[in-house]
Amino acid sequence: MATVEPKLILLFSGKRKSGKDYVTDLIHQRLGPDVCCILRLSGPLKQQYAQDHGLDFDELLGAGEYKEKYRADMIQWGEKQREKDPGFFCRVAIKEAQQPIWIVSDTRRLSDLQWFWREYPSQSRCVRVEASEETRRERGWEFTTGIDDAESECGLDQGVDFDWIIKNEGDGSQLEEQLATGLLSIAKEKAKED
Repeated sequence: MATVEPKLILLFSGKRKSGKDYVTDLIHQRLGPDVCCILRLSGPLKQQYAQDHGLDFDELLGAGEYKEKYRADMIQWGEKQREKDPGFFCRVAIKEAQQPIWIVSDTRRLSDLQWFWREYPSQSRCVRVEASEETRRERGWEFTTGIDDAESECGLDQGVDFDWIIKNEGDGSQLEEQLATGLLSIAKEKAKED
């Protein structure tokens, strides 16, 4: 487990090209690296997948064709790992966390949320980033069978009561306003608590 007990954990989810990384990076910039850290569940998954399959880990972390080439197989491989141990990737992701606010930028399955709810029930908050299909297409998204209809993309579409839903349609001022009036102010308050 992490060496520091978090004061707030923001569990982000959203479809491909909804802008999860953009939003979480923006929050990280506003709060600062001493206050919050970004944790990615996909990092440990991709690292182990790269090791097991002799692939380039850094390329799998990127947003290019290399990752897309292996995405479907990597998803299936990750599902098999989760069947054996649902909390494995969560435990590895939080291991080095030191800051009071954790941003988990890529929760994709109910089992991810359930692990955080069980381990950190009072600190965990769910955040959904949404963008229209039109906006996602403008960002390079194209529906891919076996990926966009898999649990990794659809597992949190239903059955989750999100604490915040952030609309990310590319209007920076609207996004800033959404963050400032809710999520950021609560995160700043939590960071100050002793």
